[in-house]
Amino acid sequence: MERMSTDDAPAEAGTPPAFDATPDPDRVIVSAVAKSYGTVEILRGVSLAVTRGEVVVIIGASGSGKTTLLRCVAGLEPIQGGQIHVFGTKVRNTWSLHGEVGFVFQHFNLFPQMTAMENVMLALVKVRKMKRKDARDVARESLRMVGLDAFADARPARLSGGQQQRVAIARSLAMKPKLMLFDEATSALDRELVREVLAVMQQLAEQHMTMMVVSHELAFAEAVAHRVVFMDQGEIVEIGTPEQLLHHPVKARTREFLGQITIDLEESPEEA
Repeated sequence: MERMSTDDAPAEAGTPPAFDATPDPDRVIVSAVAKSYGTVEILRGVSLAVTRGEVVVIIGASGSGKTTLLRCVAGLEPIQGGQIHVFGTKVRNTWSLHGEVGFVFQHFNLFPQMTAMENVMLALVKVRKMKRKDARDVARESLRMVGLDAFADARPARLSGGQQQRVAIARSLAMKPKLMLFDEATSALDRELVREVLAVMQQLAEQHMTMMVVSHELAFAEAVAHRVVFMDQGEIVEIGTPEQLLHHPVKARTREFLGQITIDLEESPEEA
């Protein structure tokens, strides 16, 4: 996959660029965002711009602020400082985004009593106010996009974990989002099921879907991302291309994190 160049790529490897926080219809702008839970700081002045059609993968240890950043972009969490604009729209809450942001969580959050088709249709009928026939047509196409049109009438209990996550992706795609957020979308899956979900995500990237992805799947980041962001202790430490950040990191904190991942992977036996 050919990676795009971006206007806000760092001039010096690993160094965050000079930041333009002007709302822009072609960019997601996170500007000096601060987020706390009580006295605990989770995000400390985070600034990041994502260009339309770009795939940005965010890596970092547990507790570094990755998930909170995505939740703030989606309007699921209020912020205490800074601003967020999604393609020119200021984020105040989820309703301010008019369904333009899709969020795929670590856990599938499907309704067990509903079929795959009904799970995908639900927001179309309740939020978009579509007629059920039209919603069914859109849902079927969304399931086809993730390779599950043959399982439209299956309930979640009959689906594998990978298939359930693909239904969750289809549910988001059905809303025709301009931005897709993925929060560790494969971490709840057995290793043999990870590949099928990553394949769907890679397909979306090849279709130029704008994506912000929190993931520990470094091979996926290297293959698909235009840029990789390393976060630590609520801050963006380093930003770069996959080649630069994953193989030639500038910051000591990034090198230490990547070195630890390598050790962990070497110590963890590969499951058959």
